[in-house]
Amino acid sequence: MEYETNSSYVYNHTFAIVMVEYASAVYISDMTALFTWTCSRCHGLTQGFEVVQLVVDVESCLQSYVGVAKDPQAIIIAFRGTRGTSIQNWIEDLFWKQLDLDYPGMPGAKVHSGFYRAYHCTTIRPAILNAVKKAKEAYGDLDIIVTGHSMGGAIAAFCALDLIVNHNAPNVQVVTFGQPRIGNAAFASYYGKHLPKTTRVTHGHDIVPHLPPYFSMLRRKTYHHFPREVWLHDTTSKLKCLAYNYETVCDDSGEDPDCSRSVVGNSIQDHLSYYGVEFPTDDPGTCWIVMDPLLVKYGSIDSEGNVVLLKNPATPITQAQIAVGK
Repeated sequence: MEYETNSSYVYNHTFAIVMVEYASAVYISDMTALFTWTCSRCHGLTQGFEVVQLVVDVESCLQSYVGVAKDPQAIIIAFRGTRGTSIQNWIEDLFWKQLDLDYPGMPGAKVHSGFYRAYHCTTIRPAILNAVKKAKEAYGDLDIIVTGHSMGGAIAAFCALDLIVNHNAPNVQVVTFGQPRIGNAAFASYYGKHLPKTTRVTHGHDIVPHLPPYFSMLRRKTYHHFPREVWLHDTTSKLKCLAYNYETVCDDSGEDPDCSRSVVGNSIQDHLSYYGVEFPTDDPGTCWIVMDPLLVKYGSIDSEGNVVLLKNPATPITQAQIAVGK
């Protein structure tokens, strides 16, 4: 199946700069600081954001949050990417991953089963849907913006599609950073029709957007990115003495040969930095979190250690309130 294009796209640099801050904050492992939005990354462009829910699926090492932003006024859903200590092994595994799952309801569409199941078959999905419902009950029918970096971007794409197709969410946007390919051309076409307001940001020689590999001679069987890519890259002047930072808005095929596909994807360093925001994890460990025991009153921890924290929207809380048990 050939990819079908959609030209209704406008790139907004300022919007992307705001979203990269939300995508980086979800890496914080201090649940108290994240839940109260007082963490080291919870300031500046995201000031005033109200977290409604935090979810940690320990078995799958997944983390996400749902909240309401003042500017843009919207529900924000963010997913964490791959932990820094495991990224090399993850990249090696990703290189060989086959299209191994038929996407439900779309003949010919195949996807990466691991990314699909990370959203659809963990504690993440029901918790996210419940939080979105709570936020809309409190704030009205706000737009929804879904974001994530690396694997978090892949999960964000499946989440957004679920909201549009299965839950009739009217206004959903997606912004991902350093996201891998997640499906074939048929899936990319299907996705593009439902979510034309998608910005898939890539950076320089970031290795992850090149994976799993794209084979132009096997278009019916290969992985294929959905649009719209925005490629952040450096270039030099003709005199080779001045360097410029460029943001190239790519074509609507999803696989523009003049964008990130025009260079070798071989950099983990480029993968861990977008718009000057660093994405390494805050701790050198595996999948662990830090949380004030009194925070449990806002949710639950099941027998496997999975955490779901949910508070009433429009009811701000502070670390001081948690500390005294209010």
